[in-house]
Amino acid sequence: MTGVPGMRPAPGPDQPPIPVRLVTFNTHHGVGDDGHHDLPRLATVLAAADADVICLQEVDRHFGARSENVDQALLLARALDMQLAWGPAIDEPRPGGQPRGEYGNALLSRLPILISDVHRLPGRGEPRSALRTMIELDGGALWVTNTHLSRSGTDRTAQVAALADLHTGPMETGIVVGDFNTGPDAPELAALRARFADAWELANERDDRAGWKFWQHDEGNTHPARSPHRRIDHAWVTKGVAVAAARVLNGGGASDHLPLMVDLEVRSGV
Repeated sequence: MTGVPGMRPAPGPDQPPIPVRLVTFNTHHGVGDDGHHDLPRLATVLAAADADVICLQEVDRHFGARSENVDQALLLARALDMQLAWGPAIDEPRPGGQPRGEYGNALLSRLPILISDVHRLPGRGEPRSALRTMIELDGGALWVTNTHLSRSGTDRTAQVAALADLHTGPMETGIVVGDFNTGPDAPELAALRARFADAWELANERDDRAGWKFWQHDEGNTHPARSPHRRIDHAWVTKGVAVAAARVLNGGGASDHLPLMVDLEVRSGV
């Protein structure tokens, strides 16, 4: 098992765990594997997941013709009737009084978002960021950090260290999700493995439901969508969060990645 041994505590009998369904999905700015920008198709895939919290990467807000200059984050939040937290990695002025062009990570939630902040991550290439939120639960709270790491292993080492530092001691119930651009056993993820556990490995039940070949079953691969053979979309949990199930979902052709869904059991009273 990847991660820290014993990171699946049994909740006390007087405080049953709080169920939370979370999905993480690199949306490829709404452009599917057919090369077409189709935000309603993406919204349909997300709605079918029936998640409490949805973490998205590669989201555009007025970022140009590739996504029809729309505010994808706001339109998806409205389509799904969910609260929105936004974490840009790129934020550029545009001429003529147009809205700023932004690109980054979004979190959609059925549950109240109490805190939302954006943290720039170190690195020399494309700007990267982490969106950290605190989600209110009935009897508890869940800290969710949503990110998209660099393709450079050297940059990822520094970025992962920064991610791990975002979760302090009092934040006992937390999860870090996103597109890590590498597998869960990569050496540059050592700082994360020291404090978090791989939700896919922890899950009591796990399955791939995207309809690919049987020899890829139960591997958790999410990329590329048409023939997934890389597990680069992850969820990592703290010791206050158990994982009832983890599944790779059918992406409906909405992106070049597939969505990862985790059914969490969050310790109450935190």
